Order: sequence, then C-alpha cells, then structure tokens
Amino acid sequence: MKIGDKVRFIHETGGGTVVGFRGKDTVLVEGADGFELPMPLSECVAVDTNEYNFQKRTLSSKEEQAGQRPAATVPQPAPEPEEPKFRPMERPEGERLNVKMAYLPMDEKSLSNSRFESYIINDSNYYIYYTYSTAEGRNRRLRGNGLLEPNSRMFIEEFGREELNDMEHICVQLLPFKQGKSYALKPAMNVERRIDIVKFYKLHLFKENPFFDENALLYDLVTDDKPIKEIYTDAAEIERAILEKKKGDTKQHATPQLRLPKDSDILEVDLHADVLLETTAGLNAFDILNHQLEVVRKTLDEQRRNKGKRIVFIHGKGEGVLRNAIMQELKRKYPRCLSQDASFQKYGFGATMVIIK
Repeated sequence: MKIGDKVRFIHETGGGTVVGFRGKDTVLVEGADGFELPMPLSECVAVDTNEYNFQKRTLSSKEEQAGQRPAATVPQPAPEPEEPKFRPMERPEGERLNVKMAYLPMDEKSLSNSRFESYIINDSNYYIYYTYSTAEGRNRRLRGNGLLEPNSRMFIEEFGREELNDMEHICVQLLPFKQGKSYALKPAMNVERRIDIVKFYKLHLFKENPFFDENALLYDLVTDDKPIKEIYTDAAEIERAILEKKKGDTKQHATPQLRLPKDSDILEVDLHADVLLETTAGLNAFDILNHQLEVVRKTLDEQRRNKGKRIVFIHGKGEGVLRNAIMQELKRKYPRCLSQDASFQKYGFGATMVIIK
C-alpha cells in the first residue's frame, strides 16, 4: 500500500485516498470531505492501484526459439519506501484554540504519598510553541517548553508534594500556527492561573477525562480562542483591608434596607477549614484562606442567576481576616450583590449574608 492508493475500510463504511503513514501499523486516509482519518493498516484494503512490488520474468527471443518454459515468478526486493511526510489529522471543531494543563497522581491508592505528573494538552488543529513557568517572587522559573503538535498532549515534568507551594501561580505562553498551509491567524497568548494546591490532597477531584485513561486534575488555559483570565486575592491587599477596618471609616454610609423574599430558602456555606478540608497537613494560613475564597466564588457563580437568593457564609469570628477578604471579593467581583451580618441569634458574630441581585 502506497500514498495515492484508493482504499476501502473492511469493517466500517467508507474509504478514501492514502495520504501518509503513522508508524508501521497506521495509515492516514483522506475522505471525500477533505479530512484525514487514521486507520489500522489491517482494516484497509486497496481497491485501485497499479503499483506492484515484483514483476514476472519474460523469456528472451533465444529462449523462446529453444522452446524453454518461463521460469517461476521470482519476487524482487521491494524498493526502500520514502519517508512519508507527516500530515496531522484535523477536526472541524479544532479550528478553535483549546489548551489545558493536566496533573495526574502517579499512585492514586496512596495519594498522600504520591508524586505527580504534569502535561500540557493541545486540543486544536494548530501547532503551538509554548513555555510553562512558575512564580518565584516577582520572577519566573521555567519548568518546560517545546512544540506541541495538533491534537496532542506533552509530558512536562514529575514533581512531589514538597514542590506544590512553588507551583501555586503558573504562567503559560502560547504561539499558535500551522505548517504547509494557510490558516486563520491566532494571537500570541500569555495565560496566568492560580493552582489550588489543596486539590492535590483530595482524590475525588481527580476526574475522568477524554485525554487520559487515568483520572486527572484539569485547568483550562484557552477555551474557544479565549485565554482564561483570573483575579487573584493578594495577601497584602487583605492586610491593608484589615488595617483600614481597625482605623475605622471617617465617613458613615447608610446601610441599605434589604427586602428579603419570604419564600426563598437560605443556603448555608460553612467555611471552616476542618469542614472544607480532609486534612490541613502541609498547608499554611494563606493556602487555607485561598481555598476558602475559592469556595465563596464557586458558590456565588453557581447562584448568580437565582435573583433574591440568600446565602449565609459561616466564617467564624476570629480576627476578621476571612470576613474582610469576603467583603473585598464581593466589592471587586460581585458589586451587584448585597451583604449584611447574618442573624446574630442564630450565627452570632461569625456569619455574613449575601443576597443575589
């Protein structure tokens, strides 16, 4: 079977023209729709070809006069096949850029002691040059770089739990393009994401996915050509908010009177660390605070269409760090939501009520 041969599939409907090979056992077949489909060589049969690996030996004129019979057909060595030019498979939906980071435990049965693997996934028809780095103060440390082929994944590194704190903020730079054909231009992208290291301690957060046989923790980098953008909660900003609270506001603002629908149920969300986390081993106060705020964001995002919904975040009294962080988050990302202290009779000083507007 050679490039240019017409083939039919044995156990499936369809066929096409051979345009290349992948390894020894896979043939790339281009169908009538112009898309290439990888098929096992054993599942294809050639139906239109005039190429043969050997020919029959014919008699010379002297041998014919002597009455000799033709010798048996002797197979001739096949010529060395040319190295086929690789043409990546393309999908109609692959014209939109989709890129993800994936983290897999190496030992699911012993997650608390397991090391992890990181991959970058290119779920598109584009080649992508990439760099993957993590934050070191104001600088970056490169952890991986290379060329991603279309519709593929690439292993980056193996790491242990002792490195998790260094991987909380990642940056991935992307430059997409195509080879040997025209393509729609995509911009170079710089995507920064916060990795919730608490998730590496919870087995149920590693889920089934279409990219690996094993369960994995996935983070979107680009979805349908749009890079993911995040707003980070800065520890220094939280500290400033606490100091401002202690100094007190010089201006008094009227508290809006909230009219609550009588029939709406109150959703209670307990933010205490011992409720949210199976264990806090290896986590510092900043890690726990970030996880608590992520639960607040997720809850508000899930309920943002339920106008009038009342949500009570139970944060405890403490020193007011978590409460102030929640108020800053509401002010910055959910300005339309109303907030007030929850029922003192039921929750004491340790809860805040948010009303979706």
